[in-house]
Amino acid sequence: MTQLEQAKMGNITPEMIQVAEDENVDVEKLRRLIACGKVVIPKNITANTHPTGIGESLKTKINANIGSSTEQESLDDELEKLDILVKYGADAVMDLSTGEKLDEIRRAIRSRTDIPLGTVPLYEAGVRTSKDEKAIVDMDPDILFDTIINQAKQGVDFITVHCGITQDSVNAVKDSERLMGIVSRGGALTAAWIVHNECENPLYSEYDYLLEICREYDVTLSLGDGLRPGCTHDATDIAQIRELTTLGRLVKRSRDAGVQVMVEGPGHVPIRQVQANMQIQKTICDGAPFYVLGPLVTDIAPGYDHITAAIGASIAGASGADFLCYVTPAEHLCIPNKEHVKQGVIASKIAAQVSDVAKGLPSAIKHENDMAHAREEFDWEKQFNLAIDPDTAREYYESQKVEDEQMCSMCGDFCALKMIKDHVKD
Repeated sequence: MTQLEQAKMGNITPEMIQVAEDENVDVEKLRRLIACGKVVIPKNITANTHPTGIGESLKTKINANIGSSTEQESLDDELEKLDILVKYGADAVMDLSTGEKLDEIRRAIRSRTDIPLGTVPLYEAGVRTSKDEKAIVDMDPDILFDTIINQAKQGVDFITVHCGITQDSVNAVKDSERLMGIVSRGGALTAAWIVHNECENPLYSEYDYLLEICREYDVTLSLGDGLRPGCTHDATDIAQIRELTTLGRLVKRSRDAGVQVMVEGPGHVPIRQVQANMQIQKTICDGAPFYVLGPLVTDIAPGYDHITAAIGASIAGASGADFLCYVTPAEHLCIPNKEHVKQGVIASKIAAQVSDVAKGLPSAIKHENDMAHAREEFDWEKQFNLAIDPDTAREYYESQKVEDEQMCSMCGDFCALKMIKDHVKD
């Protein structure tokens, strides 16, 4: 029985108790939020995943993507990236591998960490099709569903599936004034398959079968935004909203079937449209947890897109987004390395904290106040421990450490706090 089914029956599971303890929320309130689909706990029944709640009234979570490509594949590299993203506080990881060793890499990730693991099964189905010396657009739908079943058996906790890409939505893109068309890999592959085969998307036409698989293993569906905008010009257009409307209907079908579900969102969005995008999704999808990539608020900062994404993510989280997918400095440029992963996670953690303070979460506000007290007291160790990146904070401080610990090298004897302590306070 899934977490959603248990919650609907009024049952409180061990996973709900753990999330309530981690979040310092009332477990009965949490159960009600799960029962109405506004919170999910992505945890495959076959995996020893630490229960993590995503959704309303909970801390904003972040996900970090790793994975090999057809151009670069190393199990050791991916596991080192995994260690880094866990160290710096990612709440979940997605393996987006598309190389030949993707099954080996996924199994290794699953055995190495207990944070929720997500995948895009379409990628593996595409790799399997290519190994059969067939074009990806000739993929047999049975291979896709077989891949989903196998990944569920291996303990994957949530899967991105592009169920909202339909024949109708593909035509909407053709008729649109988009500059970049479809930029999602899964969305592009699905659209190409639809056009090539002149058939409906099997993930849409056989959605009930997909729900049966996910219900058996309590795999959480992450309904992918295959038509997300790839540049600010394309944001919030008819094609994007049409797909979102389809996803809203699929959210209801998922809940009715007892399957946990969240919805993915844009993409590249001008800053003035970010809040509206969050409100539209929450309305159309009946408050389902919203998982956003960025949003990136400008298109002209390659090499710094972790910053553009953190700006958008801060506004998105404050406006209702529940789950932030990190963006690294390597976005649009190359497969991220270990340092890119670190910078992406830290930027997203900052955005999540900004969001939680804006939402008024007591734990986030306490964290802020604790840091203020530590600074006022010149308690450097406490400041480092409270920092999102303690290592860098300590490194910077010690690189120019002064003899008097009641100041730092930035202001020296002109430190405002020190002057007040020495001359004003009793």
